[in-house]
Amino acid sequence: MSSEAIVSPAQAAERHRGARALALGYLAAMERRDLDAARVFVADDAEFIFPGGVRRDDLAAIVAGSSDRYRSLAKHVERCDLCEEPDGVVVVYVLGSLHGQWPDGSAFSGIRFVDRFELAGGLIRRQEVWNDSAEARAAR
Repeated sequence: MSSEAIVSPAQAAERHRGARALALGYLAAMERRDLDAARVFVADDAEFIFPGGVRRDDLAAIVAGSSDRYRSLAKHVERCDLCEEPDGVVVVYVLGSLHGQWPDGSAFSGIRFVDRFELAGGLIRRQEVWNDSAEARAAR
């Protein structure tokens, strides 16, 4: 288990090697909306699952899908844990909080998130995302 001070995904990626750095590097690229850089971390057949069971299979679709939910979105990484499965799959959990702006421009922060990555062959083959943004929107 690995705990660290709250930092951006890019800062957290600099503090790690291997699978943790790969997952965090991907998050940093997505946060910058640099899809070409993000694709380097992802298997061709990767799947991405978001709150409510929403599935995406393309990075551009991920960005498009979030554009109606957030004007801007960034992450504070609080923790990054790694588990190795017997079949060679590596699972990385990234935990922290979201901050940014809602579509109307109002700011938010402190929304919990967990990203679970499955890596095989040095690439992300699956990402599952959980966060409390729906609850935060409902409470507004």
